[in-house]
Amino acid sequence: MLDLNPEQYILKQVFATIQCEPTWQWKKRDKPFPNYDLFYVWSGEGTLLLNGKPYDVQKGHCFLFKHGDMTTATHNPQNPLVLTYIHFDLTETPQLVPTAHRLVENTMSFESLLTRYVRLLLVKSFGMEIEAKLILKQLMIHLLREAEEKTEQMANTSNSLLETVREIANYIQQHPSEHHSIESLAARANLSSRYFSLKFKQIIGHTVRSYIIRSRIERAEHLLRYSGLTVTEAACVLGYSDLHFFSRQFKKYTGKNPSEIR
Repeated sequence: MLDLNPEQYILKQVFATIQCEPTWQWKKRDKPFPNYDLFYVWSGEGTLLLNGKPYDVQKGHCFLFKHGDMTTATHNPQNPLVLTYIHFDLTETPQLVPTAHRLVENTMSFESLLTRYVRLLLVKSFGMEIEAKLILKQLMIHLLREAEEKTEQMANTSNSLLETVREIANYIQQHPSEHHSIESLAARANLSSRYFSLKFKQIIGHTVRSYIIRSRIERAEHLLRYSGLTVTEAACVLGYSDLHFFSRQFKKYTGKNPSEIR
């Protein structure tokens, strides 16, 4: 989208900044996305499923849905999502497009652009359309710039550190039932807890805690599908003493109750 000029952006009258109701959920669409949708989370927590892949979302998470994408989402009613969505289209196919999901690091600058865009289209002041298109391109540049900077950071990360963190991630996957802690995993990697957490998120793309939970739930799903274990047995095997807590986590990460899988 860096190669397109602002005039090639097509504004859509589908945009808003909203606080979701406690009962809010984004149900599966009958048809895939017909255009682009920039989706940004200001606060709250939830789970979004994009083309079958789950994402835990909270402040700073940003998605760019494209033509043909299929999405569903739910959130925590006790901590509802506040989000901005902006639909738009393009007159030509861009050569460079931001990734589908990004955790925005410079949230202040990004949120300022989002706020300006929504206000412009609501007020419809002089020169609104031209400025809105400029802001849309700025938002795309912001996402592309952060991706480029992340790539450069990764290139500067030593191969030894990459191998160490990936080995720890593999260890977590192979031993999902163990009660892993950041401290014990950092010690295994011979790194400080803070530095290990930072590099794990940077290299693997998930926080240590969310990766541990994800690994357990993926193993639980496998056990329920193929081993013949009951929900209670699968929860026990993976170290869950509270069946209700296990069921809540399972549904949060898969969108289904454990009993449905079994």
